[in-house]
Amino acid sequence: MMRSLVLPFFFFFLFAFGCSAYIPQPALKHARPLSRSSFPEGFVFGTAASAYQVEGMALKEGRGPCIWDTFVKIPGNIAGNATADVTVDEYHRYKEDVDIMKKMNFDAYRFSISWSRIFPKGTGKVNWRGVFYYNRLINYMLKQGITPYANLYHYDLPQALQDEYLGWLSPKIVEAYANFADFCFKMFGDRVKNWFTFNEPRVVAALGYDDGTHAPGRCTNCSAGGNSATEPYIVAHHLILSHAAAVKRYREKYQAHQKGKIGILCDFVWYEPLTDSIRDQEAAQRARDFHIGWFLHPIIYGEYPKTMQEIVKERLPKFTREEVEMVKGSIDYVGINQYTSYYMEDQPTYSQTPVSYSADWHTQFAYDRDGVPIGPRAHSEWLYIVPWGMYKAVTYVKETYGNPTVILAENGMDQPGNVTLPGALRDTQRVNYYKSYITELKKAIDDGANVMGYFAWSLLDNFEWKLGYTSRFGLVYVDYSTLKRYPKNSAYWFRNMLKLRERRN
Repeated sequence: MMRSLVLPFFFFFLFAFGCSAYIPQPALKHARPLSRSSFPEGFVFGTAASAYQVEGMALKEGRGPCIWDTFVKIPGNIAGNATADVTVDEYHRYKEDVDIMKKMNFDAYRFSISWSRIFPKGTGKVNWRGVFYYNRLINYMLKQGITPYANLYHYDLPQALQDEYLGWLSPKIVEAYANFADFCFKMFGDRVKNWFTFNEPRVVAALGYDDGTHAPGRCTNCSAGGNSATEPYIVAHHLILSHAAAVKRYREKYQAHQKGKIGILCDFVWYEPLTDSIRDQEAAQRARDFHIGWFLHPIIYGEYPKTMQEIVKERLPKFTREEVEMVKGSIDYVGINQYTSYYMEDQPTYSQTPVSYSADWHTQFAYDRDGVPIGPRAHSEWLYIVPWGMYKAVTYVKETYGNPTVILAENGMDQPGNVTLPGALRDTQRVNYYKSYITELKKAIDDGANVMGYFAWSLLDNFEWKLGYTSRFGLVYVDYSTLKRYPKNSAYWFRNMLKLRERRN
Protein backbone atom coordinates (compact mmCIF):
# COMPACT_ATOMS: atom_id res chain seq x y z
CA MET A 1 0.00 0.00 0.00
CA MET A 2 2.50 2.73 0.91
CA ARG A 3 4.99 3.08 -1.91
CA SER A 4 8.68 3.28 -1.01
CA LEU A 5 8.58 6.93 -1.95
CA VAL A 6 11.02 9.05 0.04
CA LEU A 7 10.99 12.70 -1.02
CA PRO A 8 13.08 15.54 0.31
CA PHE A 9 11.03 17.74 2.56
CA PHE A 10 10.75 20.64 0.10
CA PHE A 11 9.58 18.51 -2.80
CA PHE A 12 7.21 16.64 -0.51
CA PHE A 13 5.45 19.92 0.18
CA LEU A 14 5.38 20.87 -3.49
CA PHE A 15 3.67 17.62 -4.32
CA ALA A 16 1.35 17.54 -1.32
CA PHE A 17 0.14 21.08 -1.92
CA GLY A 18 0.47 21.18 -5.69
CA CYS A 19 -3.21 20.43 -6.26
CA SER A 20 -4.37 23.19 -3.93
CA ALA A 21 -3.63 26.87 -3.77
CA TYR A 22 -4.80 26.86 -0.17
CA ILE A 23 -1.33 27.24 1.41
CA PRO A 24 0.98 29.72 -0.36
CA GLN A 25 4.50 28.47 -0.81
CA PRO A 26 6.19 31.58 0.66
CA ALA A 27 4.52 30.87 4.00
CA LEU A 28 6.20 27.47 4.04
CA LYS A 29 9.54 28.86 2.96
CA HIS A 30 9.71 31.17 5.97
CA ALA A 31 8.13 28.81 8.51
CA ARG A 32 10.03 28.50 11.77
CA PRO A 33 11.30 25.05 12.74
CA LEU A 34 8.86 23.19 14.97
CA SER A 35 9.69 22.96 18.66
CA ARG A 36 7.85 22.49 21.91
CA SER A 37 8.09 26.23 22.56
CA SER A 38 6.13 26.86 19.33
CA PHE A 39 2.98 25.66 21.08
CA PRO A 40 0.85 27.16 23.85
CA GLU A 41 1.76 26.84 27.52
CA GLY A 42 0.81 23.38 28.79
CA PHE A 43 0.37 21.84 25.34
CA VAL A 44 0.66 18.04 25.60
CA PHE A 45 2.49 15.75 23.18
CA GLY A 46 1.89 12.02 23.40
CA THR A 47 1.42 8.76 21.56
CA ALA A 48 -1.67 6.58 21.32
CA ALA A 49 -2.56 2.89 21.15
CA SER A 50 -5.42 0.53 21.90
CA ALA A 51 -5.58 -2.46 24.22
CA TYR A 52 -6.49 -4.97 21.53
CA GLN A 53 -3.70 -3.87 19.23
CA VAL A 54 -0.82 -3.94 21.70
CA GLU A 55 -1.56 -5.87 24.88
CA GLY A 56 -1.64 -9.48 23.74
CA MET A 57 -2.71 -12.00 26.39
CA ALA A 58 -5.98 -12.05 24.51
CA LEU A 59 -7.63 -14.92 26.38
CA LYS A 60 -5.32 -15.13 29.38
CA GLU A 61 -5.08 -13.70 32.90
CA GLY A 62 -8.87 -13.91 33.18
CA ARG A 63 -9.74 -11.77 30.14
CA GLY A 64 -12.93 -12.78 28.38
CA PRO A 65 -13.25 -12.81 24.57
CA CYS A 66 -14.30 -9.68 22.71
CA ILE A 67 -15.96 -9.44 19.31
CA TRP A 68 -12.58 -9.05 17.60
CA ASP A 69 -11.34 -12.35 19.07
CA THR A 70 -14.29 -13.97 17.31
CA PHE A 71 -13.89 -11.95 14.11
CA VAL A 72 -10.19 -12.73 13.58
CA LYS A 73 -10.89 -16.48 13.71
CA ILE A 74 -12.97 -16.35 10.52
CA PRO A 75 -10.61 -17.25 7.65
CA GLY A 76 -10.03 -14.38 5.26
CA ASN A 77 -11.15 -11.59 7.60
CA ILE A 78 -7.60 -10.54 8.49
CA ALA A 79 -4.55 -10.33 6.23
CA GLY A 80 -2.56 -13.51 6.67
CA ASN A 81 -5.26 -14.77 9.07
CA ALA A 82 -3.31 -12.98 11.80
CA THR A 83 -4.56 -12.63 15.37
CA ALA A 84 -3.84 -10.31 18.30
CA ASP A 85 -3.25 -13.17 20.73
CA VAL A 86 0.29 -11.90 21.32
CA THR A 87 0.71 -8.83 19.11
CA VAL A 88 3.53 -6.77 20.74
CA ASP A 89 2.92 -8.11 24.27
CA GLU A 90 2.65 -4.76 26.02
CA TYR A 91 0.91 -6.63 28.85
CA HIS A 92 4.37 -7.81 29.91
CA ARG A 93 6.53 -5.15 28.25
CA TYR A 94 4.70 -2.00 29.37
CA LYS A 95 7.69 -0.73 31.36
CA GLU A 96 9.92 -0.93 28.29
CA ASP A 97 7.34 0.93 26.22
CA VAL A 98 6.79 3.65 28.81
CA ASP A 99 10.56 4.05 29.08
CA ILE A 100 10.71 4.61 25.31
CA MET A 101 8.05 7.32 25.61
CA LYS A 102 10.10 9.02 28.29
CA LYS A 103 13.33 8.79 26.28
CA MET A 104 11.59 10.33 23.29
CA ASN A 105 10.37 13.24 25.46
CA PHE A 106 6.66 12.52 25.18
CA ASP A 107 4.37 13.81 27.92
CA ALA A 108 1.46 11.41 27.76
CA TYR A 109 0.14 8.04 26.63
CA ARG A 110 -3.38 7.53 25.33
CA PHE A 111 -4.17 3.89 26.06
CA SER A 112 -7.45 1.98 26.16
CA ILE A 113 -8.92 -0.28 28.80
CA SER A 114 -10.16 -3.66 27.59
CA TRP A 115 -13.76 -4.03 28.80
CA SER A 116 -13.56 -7.82 28.77
CA ARG A 117 -10.29 -7.78 30.73
CA ILE A 118 -12.18 -6.05 33.56
CA PHE A 119 -15.57 -7.76 33.11
CA PRO A 120 -15.01 -11.02 31.17
CA LYS A 121 -18.74 -11.34 30.50
CA GLY A 122 -19.34 -7.62 30.11
CA THR A 123 -21.12 -7.34 33.46
CA GLY A 124 -21.08 -9.06 36.82
CA LYS A 125 -17.92 -10.67 38.14
CA VAL A 126 -14.75 -8.56 38.10
CA ASN A 127 -11.45 -9.96 36.82
CA TRP A 128 -9.13 -8.44 39.39
CA ARG A 129 -6.02 -9.54 37.51
CA GLY A 130 -7.10 -7.14 34.77
CA VAL A 131 -7.60 -4.35 37.28
CA PHE A 132 -4.14 -4.99 38.71
CA TYR A 133 -2.60 -4.83 35.23
CA TYR A 134 -4.02 -1.37 34.55
CA ASN A 135 -2.96 -0.26 38.02
CA ARG A 136 0.59 -1.36 37.25
CA LEU A 137 0.55 0.42 33.89
CA ILE A 138 -0.87 3.66 35.29
CA ASN A 139 1.42 3.69 38.28
CA TYR A 140 4.52 3.13 36.17
CA MET A 141 3.50 5.85 33.74
CA LEU A 142 3.16 8.31 36.60
CA LYS A 143 6.48 7.19 38.07
CA GLN A 144 8.16 7.97 34.73
CA GLY A 145 6.39 11.29 34.29
CA ILE A 146 4.01 10.11 31.55
CA THR A 147 0.44 11.38 31.99
CA PRO A 148 -2.25 8.72 31.43
CA TYR A 149 -5.10 9.47 29.02
CA ALA A 150 -7.52 6.56 29.35
CA ASN A 151 -9.96 5.54 26.64
CA LEU A 152 -12.76 3.21 27.75
CA TYR A 153 -13.67 1.63 24.41
CA HIS A 154 -11.65 0.96 21.27
CA TYR A 155 -13.76 -1.42 19.14
CA ASP A 156 -13.56 -4.33 21.64
CA LEU A 157 -17.08 -5.16 22.88
CA PRO A 158 -17.23 -8.23 25.17
CA GLN A 159 -18.43 -11.16 23.08
CA ALA A 160 -20.79 -12.18 25.89
CA LEU A 161 -22.89 -9.05 25.34
CA GLN A 162 -22.95 -9.61 21.59
CA ASP A 163 -24.18 -13.15 22.21
CA GLU A 164 -26.74 -12.11 24.82
CA TYR A 165 -28.52 -9.24 23.05
CA LEU A 166 -26.49 -8.24 19.95
CA GLY A 167 -24.48 -5.69 21.89
CA TRP A 168 -24.78 -2.17 20.48
CA LEU A 169 -28.05 -3.01 18.74
CA SER A 170 -29.83 -3.27 22.09
CA PRO A 171 -30.74 -0.40 24.43
CA LYS A 172 -29.57 -2.68 27.26
CA ILE A 173 -26.00 -1.87 26.31
CA VAL A 174 -26.29 1.70 27.65
CA GLU A 175 -26.55 0.64 31.28
CA ALA A 176 -23.92 -2.09 30.88
CA TYR A 177 -21.43 0.38 29.42
CA ALA A 178 -22.18 3.03 32.05
CA ASN A 179 -21.56 0.46 34.79
CA PHE A 180 -18.22 -0.51 33.24
CA ALA A 181 -17.23 3.14 32.95
CA ASP A 182 -18.33 3.80 36.52
CA PHE A 183 -16.12 0.97 37.78
CA CYS A 184 -13.11 2.33 35.91
CA PHE A 185 -13.68 5.83 37.29
CA LYS A 186 -13.80 4.35 40.79
CA MET A 187 -10.72 2.15 40.36
CA PHE A 188 -8.42 4.44 38.39
CA GLY A 189 -9.80 7.97 38.65
CA ASP A 190 -7.63 8.90 41.63
CA ARG A 191 -4.70 8.86 39.18
CA VAL A 192 -6.29 9.17 35.72
CA LYS A 193 -7.48 12.74 35.16
CA ASN A 194 -8.15 12.54 31.43
CA TRP A 195 -10.85 10.22 30.10
CA PHE A 196 -12.40 9.34 26.75
CA THR A 197 -15.56 7.25 26.44
CA PHE A 198 -15.17 5.95 22.88
CA ASN A 199 -12.62 5.92 20.11
CA GLU A 200 -14.13 6.55 16.68
CA PRO A 201 -17.74 5.52 17.30
CA ARG A 202 -18.45 6.27 13.63
CA VAL A 203 -16.05 3.48 12.65
CA VAL A 204 -17.77 1.12 15.08
CA ALA A 205 -21.16 1.82 13.47
CA ALA A 206 -20.09 2.11 9.83
CA LEU A 207 -17.49 -0.62 9.46
CA GLY A 208 -19.12 -3.00 11.90
CA TYR A 209 -22.71 -2.65 10.66
CA ASP A 210 -22.75 -0.96 7.23
CA ASP A 211 -20.11 -2.83 5.22
CA GLY A 212 -19.22 -5.54 7.75
CA THR A 213 -15.46 -5.14 7.36
CA HIS A 214 -14.94 -4.78 11.13
CA ALA A 215 -16.27 -6.85 13.99
CA PRO A 216 -18.99 -7.97 14.45
CA GLY A 217 -19.18 -8.12 10.65
CA ARG A 218 -22.84 -7.28 10.20
CA CYS A 219 -24.37 -5.80 7.02
CA THR A 220 -26.98 -6.48 4.42
CA ASN A 221 -26.09 -9.88 2.89
CA CYS A 222 -23.31 -10.49 5.42
CA SER A 223 -23.08 -14.02 6.80
CA ALA A 224 -23.47 -12.61 10.33
CA GLY A 225 -26.75 -10.96 9.33
CA GLY A 226 -27.62 -7.30 9.47
CA ASN A 227 -29.31 -4.40 7.70
CA SER A 228 -27.02 -1.69 6.37
CA ALA A 229 -29.91 0.78 5.99
CA THR A 230 -30.94 0.73 9.66
CA GLU A 231 -28.42 -0.94 11.98
CA PRO A 232 -25.61 1.65 11.70
CA TYR A 233 -28.01 4.34 12.91
CA ILE A 234 -29.31 2.23 15.80
CA VAL A 235 -25.76 1.40 16.88
CA ALA A 236 -24.65 5.03 16.66
CA HIS A 237 -27.64 6.12 18.72
CA HIS A 238 -26.79 3.67 21.48
CA LEU A 239 -23.13 4.67 21.36
CA ILE A 240 -24.10 8.33 21.87
CA LEU A 241 -26.44 7.45 24.73
CA SER A 242 -23.78 5.23 26.30
CA HIS A 243 -21.25 8.04 26.06
CA ALA A 244 -23.63 10.50 27.66
CA ALA A 245 -24.65 8.06 30.40
CA ALA A 246 -21.00 7.48 31.31
CA VAL A 247 -20.29 11.22 31.37
CA LYS A 248 -23.34 11.72 33.60
CA ARG A 249 -21.98 9.13 36.06
CA TYR A 250 -18.58 10.76 36.05
CA ARG A 251 -19.91 14.24 36.62
CA GLU A 252 -22.36 13.23 39.33
CA LYS A 253 -20.16 10.83 41.28
CA TYR A 254 -16.49 11.48 40.61
CA GLN A 255 -15.52 14.68 38.82
CA ALA A 256 -15.83 17.05 41.75
CA HIS A 257 -13.35 15.21 43.96
CA GLN A 258 -11.21 13.51 41.30
CA LYS A 259 -10.91 16.78 39.36
CA GLY A 260 -10.58 15.14 35.95
CA LYS A 261 -12.06 15.76 32.52
CA ILE A 262 -13.89 13.56 30.04
CA GLY A 263 -14.64 13.58 26.32
CA ILE A 264 -15.03 11.42 23.22
CA LEU A 265 -12.74 10.64 20.27
CA CYS A 266 -14.12 11.28 16.76
CA ASP A 267 -12.39 10.44 13.50
CA PHE A 268 -12.54 13.18 10.89
CA VAL A 269 -11.49 12.88 7.28
CA TRP A 270 -11.50 16.30 5.66
CA TYR A 271 -13.87 16.38 2.67
CA GLU A 272 -12.99 18.96 0.03
CA PRO A 273 -15.40 19.75 -2.85
CA LEU A 274 -14.03 18.35 -6.11
CA THR A 275 -15.14 21.49 -7.97
CA ASP A 276 -16.49 24.89 -7.02
CA SER A 277 -19.98 23.89 -8.10
CA ILE A 278 -22.81 24.25 -5.60
CA ARG A 279 -23.57 20.55 -5.96
CA ASP A 280 -20.06 19.49 -5.00
CA GLN A 281 -19.92 21.96 -2.12
CA GLU A 282 -23.17 20.54 -0.80
CA ALA A 283 -21.84 16.99 -1.30
CA ALA A 284 -18.74 17.78 0.76
CA GLN A 285 -20.90 19.25 3.52
CA ARG A 286 -23.15 16.18 3.53
CA ALA A 287 -20.06 14.03 3.93
CA ARG A 288 -18.94 16.11 6.93
CA ASP A 289 -22.42 15.85 8.45
CA PHE A 290 -22.61 12.09 7.98
CA HIS A 291 -19.06 11.71 9.31
CA ILE A 292 -18.18 13.89 12.29
CA GLY A 293 -21.58 15.56 12.52
CA TRP A 294 -23.25 12.22 13.20
CA PHE A 295 -21.75 12.26 16.70
CA LEU A 296 -20.54 15.76 17.45
CA HIS A 297 -23.74 17.52 16.37
CA PRO A 298 -25.94 15.78 18.99
CA ILE A 299 -23.29 16.34 21.66
CA ILE A 300 -23.02 20.08 20.91
CA TYR A 301 -26.52 20.92 19.68
CA GLY A 302 -28.74 18.11 20.96
CA GLU A 303 -29.84 16.76 17.58
CA TYR A 304 -28.54 15.04 14.47
CA PRO A 305 -27.52 17.26 11.53
CA LYS A 306 -30.47 18.50 9.48
CA THR A 307 -29.10 16.83 6.34
CA MET A 308 -29.19 13.45 8.11
CA GLN A 309 -32.70 14.06 9.39
CA GLU A 310 -33.90 14.96 5.88
CA ILE A 311 -32.25 12.00 4.13
CA VAL A 312 -32.50 9.20 6.71
CA LYS A 313 -35.98 10.21 7.93
CA GLU A 314 -37.71 7.55 10.03
CA ARG A 315 -34.64 5.28 9.97
CA LEU A 316 -32.82 7.80 12.16
CA PRO A 317 -33.61 7.20 15.86
CA LYS A 318 -34.97 10.08 17.91
CA PHE A 319 -33.71 11.40 21.23
CA THR A 320 -36.27 11.89 23.97
CA ARG A 321 -36.34 15.22 25.79
CA GLU A 322 -34.56 13.62 28.75
CA GLU A 323 -31.94 12.09 26.46
CA VAL A 324 -31.28 15.43 24.78
CA GLU A 325 -30.60 16.94 28.21
CA MET A 326 -28.14 14.15 28.96
CA VAL A 327 -26.41 14.18 25.56
CA LYS A 328 -26.12 17.91 24.92
CA GLY A 329 -22.93 19.30 26.42
CA SER A 330 -21.58 15.89 27.44
CA ILE A 331 -17.91 16.70 26.79
CA ASP A 332 -15.19 18.69 28.51
CA TYR A 333 -13.09 18.29 25.36
CA VAL A 334 -13.28 16.42 22.08
CA GLY A 335 -10.60 14.22 20.58
CA ILE A 336 -10.15 14.53 16.81
CA ASN A 337 -8.36 11.76 14.91
CA GLN A 338 -7.15 13.23 11.61
CA TYR A 339 -5.11 11.38 8.99
CA THR A 340 -6.25 12.17 5.48
CA SER A 341 -8.52 14.09 3.10
CA TYR A 342 -10.59 13.29 0.00
CA TYR A 343 -12.38 15.17 -2.75
CA MET A 344 -16.15 14.77 -2.83
CA GLU A 345 -18.55 15.21 -5.70
CA ASP A 346 -22.29 15.06 -5.89
CA GLN A 347 -23.92 11.83 -6.95
CA PRO A 348 -26.78 13.05 -9.16
CA THR A 349 -28.47 9.67 -9.46
CA TYR A 350 -29.01 7.30 -6.58
CA SER A 351 -31.47 4.70 -5.45
CA GLN A 352 -34.72 6.03 -4.01
CA THR A 353 -34.86 2.90 -1.85
CA PRO A 354 -32.56 3.23 1.20
CA VAL A 355 -29.85 0.59 1.02
CA SER A 356 -27.06 1.66 3.40
CA TYR A 357 -25.55 4.38 5.55
CA SER A 358 -22.81 4.98 2.97
CA ALA A 359 -25.35 5.30 0.13
CA ASP A 360 -27.27 7.87 2.17
CA TRP A 361 -24.41 10.32 1.68
CA HIS A 362 -25.38 10.73 -2.02
CA THR A 363 -21.77 11.48 -2.85
CA GLN A 364 -18.85 10.05 -4.76
CA PHE A 365 -15.25 9.95 -3.57
CA ALA A 366 -12.44 11.30 -5.74
CA TYR A 367 -8.73 11.08 -5.07
CA ASP A 368 -7.43 13.35 -7.80
CA ARG A 369 -8.43 16.58 -9.48
CA ASP A 370 -7.76 16.91 -13.21
CA GLY A 371 -5.35 14.00 -12.96
CA VAL A 372 -3.39 15.45 -10.03
CA PRO A 373 -3.61 13.25 -6.91
CA ILE A 374 -4.85 14.91 -3.75
CA GLY A 375 -1.56 13.76 -2.22
CA PRO A 376 0.90 10.86 -2.15
CA ARG A 377 -0.54 7.64 -0.79
CA ALA A 378 0.81 5.90 2.28
CA HIS A 379 0.66 2.10 2.51
CA SER A 380 -3.03 1.92 3.46
CA GLU A 381 -5.37 2.38 0.52
CA TRP A 382 -7.42 4.96 2.41
CA LEU A 383 -4.51 7.12 3.57
CA TYR A 384 -3.47 9.96 1.29
CA ILE A 385 -0.94 12.46 2.64
CA VAL A 386 -2.74 15.81 2.61
CA PRO A 387 -1.31 18.18 5.24
CA TRP A 388 -3.63 21.09 4.43
CA GLY A 389 -6.57 18.88 5.41
CA MET A 390 -5.39 19.06 9.02
CA TYR A 391 -5.79 22.83 9.08
CA LYS A 392 -9.20 22.69 7.43
CA ALA A 393 -10.51 19.90 9.69
CA VAL A 394 -9.46 21.60 12.92
CA THR A 395 -10.72 24.97 11.72
CA TYR A 396 -14.05 23.42 10.72
CA VAL A 397 -14.54 22.01 14.24
CA LYS A 398 -13.68 25.44 15.65
CA GLU A 399 -16.14 27.28 13.43
CA THR A 400 -18.97 24.74 13.35
CA TYR A 401 -19.03 23.59 16.96
CA GLY A 402 -18.24 26.71 18.96
CA ASN A 403 -14.47 26.25 19.25
CA PRO A 404 -14.52 23.41 21.78
CA THR A 405 -11.35 22.32 23.55
CA VAL A 406 -9.74 19.84 21.14
CA ILE A 407 -7.13 17.15 21.56
CA LEU A 408 -5.66 16.07 18.22
CA ALA A 409 -5.83 12.49 19.41
CA GLU A 410 -4.49 10.48 16.44
CA ASN A 411 -2.33 11.33 13.46
CA GLY A 412 0.15 9.20 11.55
CA MET A 413 0.92 7.12 8.47
CA ASP A 414 1.95 3.57 7.72
CA GLN A 415 4.66 1.65 5.89
CA PRO A 416 4.29 -1.86 4.47
CA GLY A 417 4.53 -4.61 7.03
CA ASN A 418 7.32 -6.41 5.16
CA VAL A 419 9.90 -3.64 5.52
CA THR A 420 13.02 -4.95 7.25
CA LEU A 421 15.90 -3.66 9.30
CA PRO A 422 17.84 -1.48 9.01
CA GLY A 423 16.00 0.24 6.14
CA ALA A 424 12.71 0.35 8.07
CA LEU A 425 14.27 2.75 10.56
CA ARG A 426 14.94 5.35 7.89
CA ASP A 427 11.30 6.43 7.64
CA THR A 428 11.88 9.79 5.97
CA GLN A 429 8.37 9.96 4.55
CA ARG A 430 6.89 9.56 8.02
CA VAL A 431 9.15 12.31 9.39
CA ASN A 432 7.97 14.62 6.60
CA TYR A 433 4.36 13.61 7.25
CA TYR A 434 4.61 14.62 10.90
CA LYS A 435 6.45 17.85 10.12
CA SER A 436 3.86 18.94 7.59
CA TYR A 437 0.75 17.91 9.55
CA ILE A 438 1.94 19.39 12.86
CA THR A 439 2.87 22.60 11.02
CA GLU A 440 -0.72 22.83 9.75
CA LEU A 441 -2.05 22.08 13.25
CA LYS A 442 0.04 24.93 14.63
CA LYS A 443 -1.38 27.28 11.98
CA ALA A 444 -4.89 26.35 13.09
CA ILE A 445 -3.92 27.05 16.70
CA ASP A 446 -2.36 30.38 15.72
CA ASP A 447 -5.65 31.22 14.01
CA GLY A 448 -7.62 30.62 17.18
CA ALA A 449 -8.40 26.89 17.39
CA ASN A 450 -8.50 25.77 21.03
CA VAL A 451 -6.22 22.73 20.78
CA MET A 452 -4.56 21.44 23.98
CA GLY A 453 -2.63 18.39 22.79
CA TYR A 454 -1.36 16.16 20.00
CA PHE A 455 -0.99 12.37 19.99
CA ALA A 456 0.93 10.47 17.32
CA TRP A 457 -0.41 7.11 16.14
CA SER A 458 1.33 5.06 17.18
CA LEU A 459 4.29 4.42 19.43
CA LEU A 460 4.79 0.85 18.18
CA ASP A 461 4.12 -1.18 15.09
CA ASN A 462 1.26 -3.48 16.10
CA PHE A 463 -1.83 -5.43 15.04
CA GLU A 464 -3.58 -3.17 12.53
CA TRP A 465 -7.13 -4.60 12.48
CA LYS A 466 -8.05 -5.90 8.99
CA LEU A 467 -4.46 -5.45 7.82
CA GLY A 468 -3.02 -7.59 10.59
CA TYR A 469 0.75 -7.16 10.54
CA THR A 470 0.96 -6.00 6.92
CA SER A 471 0.87 -2.34 8.00
CA ARG A 472 3.30 -0.49 10.30
CA PHE A 473 2.24 2.82 11.85
CA GLY A 474 4.81 2.85 14.63
CA LEU A 475 7.47 5.36 15.56
CA VAL A 476 9.19 2.24 16.86
CA TYR A 477 9.85 -0.82 14.70
CA VAL A 478 8.88 -4.14 16.27
CA ASP A 479 10.53 -7.39 15.17
CA TYR A 480 7.51 -9.65 15.48
CA SER A 481 9.66 -12.78 15.85
CA THR A 482 11.53 -11.46 18.90
CA LEU A 483 9.30 -8.52 19.93
CA LYS A 484 12.41 -6.37 20.22
CA ARG A 485 11.77 -2.63 19.79
CA TYR A 486 13.88 -0.37 17.51
CA PRO A 487 13.11 3.38 17.43
CA LYS A 488 12.82 4.76 13.90
CA ASN A 489 14.10 8.10 12.70
CA SER A 490 10.62 9.52 13.27
CA ALA A 491 10.90 8.71 16.98
CA TYR A 492 14.20 10.57 17.16
CA TRP A 493 12.65 13.47 15.25
CA PHE A 494 10.04 13.78 18.00
CA ARG A 495 12.76 13.47 20.67
CA ASN A 496 14.62 16.41 19.17
CA MET A 497 11.48 18.45 18.56
CA LEU A 498 10.35 17.89 22.16
CA LYS A 499 13.75 18.05 23.81
CA LEU A 500 13.57 18.56 27.53
CA ARG A 501 15.18 21.95 27.64
CA GLU A 502 12.24 23.26 25.61
CA ARG A 503 9.75 22.16 28.25
CA ARG A 504 7.87 24.79 30.18
CA ASN A 505 7.31 23.53 33.69
